[in-house]
Amino acid sequence: GTAPAYNTADATLWYLHALDACIQASGDLQLLRELWPTVTGIIDWHLRGTRHGIGVDPADGLLRAGEPGLQLSWMDAMVGERVITPRIGKPVEINALWYQALSSAAALAGRLGETRLATNYAQLAAQLQASFRARFWFAAGGYLYDVIDTPDTVRDDPALRPNQIFAVSLTSGLLDAAQARAVVDVCQRELLVPMGLRSLARGDPRYVGVYRGGLQERDAAYHQGTVWSWLLGPFALAHFRVHGDRAAAQALLAGIGPHLAESCVGSLGEIFDGDAPHSPRGCFAQAWSVAEVLRAWFALKETA
Repeated sequence: GTAPAYNTADATLWYLHALDACIQASGDLQLLRELWPTVTGIIDWHLRGTRHGIGVDPADGLLRAGEPGLQLSWMDAMVGERVITPRIGKPVEINALWYQALSSAAALAGRLGETRLATNYAQLAAQLQASFRARFWFAAGGYLYDVIDTPDTVRDDPALRPNQIFAVSLTSGLLDAAQARAVVDVCQRELLVPMGLRSLARGDPRYVGVYRGGLQERDAAYHQGTVWSWLLGPFALAHFRVHGDRAAAQALLAGIGPHLAESCVGSLGEIFDGDAPHSPRGCFAQAWSVAEVLRAWFALKETA
């Protein structure tokens, strides 16, 4: 009997990503025509701005999101009224998704003969790309800021998190080749374990290496070092994109293989401790963990 809550900045953009993948696989232009008003409406609303501070900054074309007391990204843990990772500002993966949405919409508009929209979307994507490369690159660390233009004293957050991997896995055009390789290499060196990627680098003072305790303790650790297995798929695809080594990328996915014989036999769990031996925690059979590893595995086979 209450109004539904909508506190996410990425779900709609993932919907556009899914639609693009569906059209690429099926060639179903009739489906595209049916959903095209939804696609254009989504883009228009992001340009216009919507609730919870979600909207494009006309100065640089980047997508901003967030307001106090809400968690709008997939890192959505809260302890009471405290948001553990608020990420208010311009999150890196939200902008990678926005770039992918604009780029794919431009291509799809072209397939429908919508020349004016195709040109407009391509121009917006080009503006975003230029701003992204200039604003998100953390030169001192050799990787991408996690969030820029935050309301905090430190305006650009240099926390080493896995969210930046989507700037490489979603598209080949957002970063230049050197930046893309550096992102993959630093994530491999600092975040990768056989089961997935840590949600925060071990050197960060906020890092929590073991997911345990009561609900508040666990939620406080959820995105502060805990390993997420769903990130293994995007990482393997990003690795292949920059290194071109299919066998190495497939080996990254194979690292989680032994887990199939523990916990929920034949499935993949949600999370693991950031510290060795990386014990499985959380949900013992997680849909997006299974889906992303399988998606990456088949994508790597198809590129052979």
